[in-house]
Amino acid sequence: MMDYSKILNRRIQNIPPSGIRKYFDLLGTMEDGISLGIGEPDFITPWHIRNAGIQSLEKGYTKYTPNAGLSDLRKAISDYMKRRFDLDYAPNGQILVTVGGSEGLDLAFRCILEAEDEVIIPTPSFVCYGPLASMTHGVPVYVQTKAENEFRLTAEELRGAITPKTKAVVLPFPNNPTGGIMGREHLEALAEVLRGTDIMVISDEIYAELTYGQKHFSMANIPDMYERTIVVNGFSKAYSMTGWRMGYLCAPKEIVGAMTKLHQYGIMSAPTTSQYAAIEAMKNGDGDIAQMKEEYNARRRFLLEGFRKLGLECFEPKGAFYMFPCIKSTGLTSEEFCEQLIRKERVAVIPGSAFGPGGEGFVRACYAASMKDLAEALRRIESFLNQLKK
Repeated sequence: MMDYSKILNRRIQNIPPSGIRKYFDLLGTMEDGISLGIGEPDFITPWHIRNAGIQSLEKGYTKYTPNAGLSDLRKAISDYMKRRFDLDYAPNGQILVTVGGSEGLDLAFRCILEAEDEVIIPTPSFVCYGPLASMTHGVPVYVQTKAENEFRLTAEELRGAITPKTKAVVLPFPNNPTGGIMGREHLEALAEVLRGTDIMVISDEIYAELTYGQKHFSMANIPDMYERTIVVNGFSKAYSMTGWRMGYLCAPKEIVGAMTKLHQYGIMSAPTTSQYAAIEAMKNGDGDIAQMKEEYNARRRFLLEGFRKLGLECFEPKGAFYMFPCIKSTGLTSEEFCEQLIRKERVAVIPGSAFGPGGEGFVRACYAASMKDLAEALRRIESFLNQLKK
């Protein structure tokens, strides 16, 4: 019998599975379950975007596209980045269309990191950054952000994590799981630390359109940071296009050139049908973003008030569609809280510990769910908390 432990790459074997899917799978075995776990919009992709994909199929647009993506799509992305975020990226040479933002992140890590290079990763943050760094033989360096700073990365924390081996820093803002954001003044402070170094910034801006009360600001908006920043974005969250697997990255042409080579050999090109749908989203989707964002904002306010009424301390998240309440008052660990809540009340939330150092004592609740489900989830969480008090 084959001993696959001797066959499989040890780095892959040592990477733990995602701490998110477990609760989603468990909820699938229950009737009347409510998921506040998976970070996926509950909206259907807007019809005009779906129709563009349908029309592309009916017209027979089913061939490979250029490796970097359809020229019309790269032009639409360039126009969008200028219109929405005041960022200038040339369609030819500075933009690469990827299979979701996930491929963009993978390309960024693999094209920048060499063995033993360190990448600074603020936590709590999305689960992929550390494993992606490790799979490139890089070294993830986790920097624990704090609730009192609304889970922002501070200049002092960044400065303290930099060593001669530091190659890159990840800026995962707006943040999953905390909902924290970085304003211009916060990024300016980080920029001051990075000036005079060769450290690159991998800026995961998949939630850039989902900020509440202030407009998203990118590290690339700071002139002398533009040349060292890789912006990774996509269509999943802003346009509710998760299953279309469409993303893109914007960076200096030398960086994009290297990433395009890797993309050529590993992927060749993003799905053709999805690219035609994405063109429509970029050109005519601003209204869809506004409509969905308004609904998310209402849910955000509702769930925040609900958690606070239940006595669960929670800072006000200003981005994405997540709430990160503190559950330390219950005496349970994050894992225990989530396990007991789903089994007793059939509500799925994700342990904060799944998102790295600093997450223990918190849980992530996604408010990309209907108001009806949010209200019922709060009722069940209240019942669960009352049971704990007995």
